[in-house]
Amino acid sequence: MRFSSGIAAHLHLPVWFRQVPFGTIWGLVWPQMMMLLCTIVINLTDIWAAGQLSAEVQAAVGISFQIQVFLLVFGVSLGAGGMAAVSQSMGAGKLWRAQNYVGLALSSCAVLSVGVAVLVWLLRGPVLALLQTPEGLVPATSYMVRIMLFGLPFACATQVAGTLFRAARQVIAPLLIVMVSCLLNVAGDLCLGLGWLGFPAFGMGGIAWSTFAASLVSAVLSLICLRKGGLIGKRLMPRLRWLKIGAPYLFKVALPACGNSMLWHAGYLVMFGITAALPDSVSALAGLTAGNRIESLLYMPANAFMVTASILVGNALGAGDKALAKRTGLALFFLSGISMSAVAACMWPFLPDLAGFFSSEASVQTQILNYLFFNVLVVPFTVSGLVLHGVMNGAGATVYSLVVNTSSIWLVRLPLGWGLAHFVFHDAYGVFMAMFVSMVIQTSAMVWVFFRKDWASFALGAHTQHHSKEKA
Repeated sequence: MRFSSGIAAHLHLPVWFRQVPFGTIWGLVWPQMMMLLCTIVINLTDIWAAGQLSAEVQAAVGISFQIQVFLLVFGVSLGAGGMAAVSQSMGAGKLWRAQNYVGLALSSCAVLSVGVAVLVWLLRGPVLALLQTPEGLVPATSYMVRIMLFGLPFACATQVAGTLFRAARQVIAPLLIVMVSCLLNVAGDLCLGLGWLGFPAFGMGGIAWSTFAASLVSAVLSLICLRKGGLIGKRLMPRLRWLKIGAPYLFKVALPACGNSMLWHAGYLVMFGITAALPDSVSALAGLTAGNRIESLLYMPANAFMVTASILVGNALGAGDKALAKRTGLALFFLSGISMSAVAACMWPFLPDLAGFFSSEASVQTQILNYLFFNVLVVPFTVSGLVLHGVMNGAGATVYSLVVNTSSIWLVRLPLGWGLAHFVFHDAYGVFMAMFVSMVIQTSAMVWVFFRKDWASFALGAHTQHHSKEKA
């Protein structure tokens, strides 16, 4: 679906904007928005249910969640490599090559996630100490982390599979899978965690094991649907001869993405540590956790736009059309920024109500409001920056994201957050202010990269359009 010439002329839209396939964009965006909505419902229900038990349990859930997010960086990075390789292969009309990259990404995910889960299981005590977890939170947090590690390989497989589905423009199957996961997780939190509908209330254990069960079911369904959708060939693991030629590109994209994700999420863990070292650490951590989950409502469409940018930019570059890739990225940049800024403006008057919904404790409500003040205010920068991150993923130029994002958090956010929180405000208010400043700088740098750097040159080009007759 394109704008007609009459409407375009009436609206005085630029030519490049009229050439963007908005119908295709919407067809990819809406299922991903629904997927992200289900994920947000899961996360918010976990936090809300934990908050009904106590602020300590809510903080423990938040810390274990941040550790899980950090450990999923391998899935994120393999997904980024798979997104670039599969979307470009599909754009070039090479299904066999896409199947090889799907098999390689899934196999690598299985090996890495199991290894990481075992390592962190052995080191979970020092990990919690490193995060400056308050002594009163250690038993609850340690329990949540142990259950999370059991489910880590399944969560990682589901995440990678979801990215691979979307790279091939198959967005309905992962939507159905995440809907099943959402139903299982929410029902478990409410029934087994809080004892609704006459079920026994297992408290924190019910919340933890419900998440595990949902991850397990999602991983199994993902593999079945990948096979039925034709993205897994006769062999899951590609032949050794192809691996020697094709694997380097996956890891060329995945390694910077892995570094970006690790350093970014490590920064978030350090930020939790900075917050945990404050005088009122339990309230500050609970407020940070709940505020982050509420904020995620705004980034549901933004993340959908980001992944859509990766898909369409990858398809365009796979077909050799660099101009279309740039036009699509630019259109999504403006669409996401304008639309999500409007949503944030509508959300602003209801921030106190949201804070009251997620906690009944006044000190936690104050922290949630402080978090949301800065992070809702910075939405225009955050969401448009996410789209440019998606453009770099689709092009395989993840090295730019690595440099820009990690510089933003390690050179700006963390030093500034530490100074403001511990020496100026003596409160998490300083951490939240630093998040605002760093995001403005980060997005500004990504805009410069988009217009001034040749990110399209990182795509699978003539040098990898090799052995086109070689089959999996």
